[in-house]
Amino acid sequence: MNPPLIAHVIFRLDIGGLENGLVNLINLIPEDRYRHAILCMNGYSDFRLRIKRPDVEILDLKKREGQDPQMHLRLYKALKSLRPDILHTRNLCTMEAAPTAALAGVKLRIHGEHGRDMSDLDGSSRKYRLIRRAYAPFVHHFIALSRDLEGYLEEKVGISSEKITQIYNGVDTGKFHPAERKGSSGNLVFGTVGRMQAVKDQTTLARAFIRLIEMAPQMKDRARLVMVGDGPLRQEAAALLDEAGLSDLAWLPGARDDIPEQMRNLDVFILPSLAEGISNTILEAMASGLPVIATNVGGNPELVEEGLTGFLVPPADPGAMAQSMLRYLADPALVARQSVSAKKSADERFSMQAMVESYLNVYDRQLATRRKRI
Repeated sequence: MNPPLIAHVIFRLDIGGLENGLVNLINLIPEDRYRHAILCMNGYSDFRLRIKRPDVEILDLKKREGQDPQMHLRLYKALKSLRPDILHTRNLCTMEAAPTAALAGVKLRIHGEHGRDMSDLDGSSRKYRLIRRAYAPFVHHFIALSRDLEGYLEEKVGISSEKITQIYNGVDTGKFHPAERKGSSGNLVFGTVGRMQAVKDQTTLARAFIRLIEMAPQMKDRARLVMVGDGPLRQEAAALLDEAGLSDLAWLPGARDDIPEQMRNLDVFILPSLAEGISNTILEAMASGLPVIATNVGGNPELVEEGLTGFLVPPADPGAMAQSMLRYLADPALVARQSVSAKKSADERFSMQAMVESYLNVYDRQLATRRKRI
């Protein structure tokens, strides 16, 4: 007998936290427990090569912008051909697949909420709440990546708590670990990693670095900035630093394939996002032994313990971010203390194995319940 098949529906299989979490899950679930297929609404990139299992079918549904009935026809045909035991959609943009899956005879439908985007930063949009409520009857169980998102589903969307499981992302502590020895240059390297798009707001970090040097010109000899990633904000951030005459203190290399190594080259990690679910890059930074400055949004306060593993600052506030950066420059011992605490927290609270076991428990339990009812 073949193991049950999960059809994962995502918007696009490309570089990103959600996508990285999916790839980790597929790679780590034992092959004798579940099989996998990925249905992409808007294509895929070479990121798919990170999947280590050779039996994972990846399909492009070629969804056009807006309403696309033809995409649903392709989805229906794909599901009838694959005959998955479980459909697992992720985020609102893929939730529309649930009714089509019901028509195609998929008996168990799970939906995951991973975070928010620019169109609904604080979850206050009535339109998006109503859309989720409309699709909710076609979903048997929900997975929320943070307590913040769990509360949103229960309190704002109206999903029963019995139908929600909260699961944190896990981090690969074998791949992400502290550097054996830091260099003795005396510099303090602040850095971020991620797609450079509006919701990630890396331009606020560029402005914070500029503000830092304005506040403490003597730190120009020690402070350095690294911004790894590509996207629409990269050129804007570079232009801000160039205009301030600080280009020689910053490095913006674009997208990189050596993220663990880049993390180990940093001293303090900064996440300037306007909205987050549970940030993979924060977890990777903590596992790498880095203190974290993060905006006080979404699931970030669930990861960063104020004063112990880092600091939380208001979103879109370069001044507050610069003040936190200055605290590390003024007190090198603070970096060392929070580094140890961050690593300890990543190891104890956010293991990859705990994440995988949590997903397996949901799949097993929900599948057994549906089969019993049938």
